[in-house]
This record gives sequence, C-alpha cells and structure tokens, in this order.
Amino acid sequence: MTWCAIDVTSRPADRDAIATWLVSHTGMAVEERADGTLVSFAPDAVQAAQLTQILRHAFPSGLITAMRPLASIDWSTQWRQGIGVRHFGRLSLAPSWLSHGAAVGEVSIVLDPESAFGSGEHGSTRAALTLLERILVPGERVLDLGSGSGVLAIAAAKLGALRATGIEIDAEANPIAERNAVRNGVGDRVEFVEGDAAHLAPLLGPVDVVVSNILRMVNQLLLPTIHRTLRPGGHAIFSGMEEPEAPLFLAELAEAGFVVVDQRVDDLWWAVLTRRA
Repeated sequence: MTWCAIDVTSRPADRDAIATWLVSHTGMAVEERADGTLVSFAPDAVQAAQLTQILRHAFPSGLITAMRPLASIDWSTQWRQGIGVRHFGRLSLAPSWLSHGAAVGEVSIVLDPESAFGSGEHGSTRAALTLLERILVPGERVLDLGSGSGVLAIAAAKLGALRATGIEIDAEANPIAERNAVRNGVGDRVEFVEGDAAHLAPLLGPVDVVVSNILRMVNQLLLPTIHRTLRPGGHAIFSGMEEPEAPLFLAELAEAGFVVVDQRVDDLWWAVLTRRA
C-alpha cells in the first residue's frame, strides 16, 4: 500500500473549517505548515482522489489541492524517530521506548501516544504543558478537552490534581490514554470519557482547571461551556492555535468572561492561560 499526502491550500478564513472536515473524514490528525498549507493523508491514490473530490464539493471556492505519493515506510514505528525527553519546569516527558532517570524533584511522565495525538512533540501540547505546570495547585480538579494520548490529564494528576478527567471524541484514543495513565501510576485519579465536550463538560463540573488543546474554531464554540464548567476564579488553558490567531481569540475571551493571566508561544503555536472572571 502506497500512502498519499494531500496538500490543501485555502483562504485563511476557511482553514479551521477545512482542518476540522479533514480530521472528521479521515480519522487522522492534520499537519499545518508554517505557510498555512494543510496536509492530510489517504491509504492510496484512489482514496486520496475521492477525498479530494468530496472536499472540493464541500469547499467550492478558493481551494487548491495536490496529491503526492509517500515513500513506503512502516508508519507504526517511523513516527518514533526523533522523539526524545522534554522538560516543562518540574515536568519531564519521556517516550516509553527510552530509558530516562528522573532527577530529584522532577515529575516524570512516561508516554506512548501510539495513534493518539499528544506525544509532546507538537508546539501546542508543549505550550499547554508549560502553562499547566505553572499554575496547577495540588488537590484541584482538572478537565482535559480533546485529551488524545492523555498527556495533559496525566500531567495534572502527577502534579497533584485530586482528579483529572479527559473528554475525547475519538473512540480509539481513550484506551491508549487509559494505558498511559496506568503506566504512570495515576489510573486511580484519571479517567477518560468518549463524547462531545460541549455536552459532557458541564456534567463534570464545577472544576478548578480546564485545558482545551483544540483548534481555535472549536475553542471559540466551547467558551460558554467552559465558563459554566469552571468554578468562579478557576483557570482555563486554551491551546491548539497559531500565533497569528491570538488577537482574534483574545477578543473572544474578553467577551466570554475570561481574564488573560499568561501566554506562551512554542514553535509558532500559541497558548493562553485565563481565569474565569
């Protein structure tokens, strides 16, 4: 089987919607390059052509697509190449296939993301982890929206959270996250549920901290839900957005009743720490 990459160039205003569409139709993450090009993948040229045709029908204006075959690689292990130990203040994040001796006082997480998003190699995850490490107080209750591999919920528990719950719409991600929680010795304080955060989050509140590492369009839609789910004065971390999107989202935060506390940029990915007013 020869996989194909599909490069999609669009109007900036359509980019978030197209990325969401691609994820929902392929079940895989979308790569977004610095120039704004979205890269999706299909198992072969036939499926790539079919996906492109449907995409063009869904977004008929301002769309440029190109297909290219990928080298025959065992992607089940190739993604591990170049992944090493990462540090975020007191936190360290190490892949399960590397030996890492934690230093005194270091809070170590051992992770195997498998097919789920969240290895710590993406700027949006790193930015969210950095902000979470700075503000989490032991004994707090944490909600992780779009939990993927479970790294943020697990980090919260390792930092002392009383309870951390991840909500993930991808049914295949939660078993991976659960295995990671057990591997890190926090399976009794971390749980993962499948479903739509807009419906489930209010049922799990009030909580002290919400982390939402999702696309800006989704973060924007979830603002009222997150505000209701947080206790008064609670913190919300929003990530998964590019640095140029910051001014737009900052205005939306103010209108939704959030006060900006801190910001972080990592490899052009922007995250913001807020407090519920």
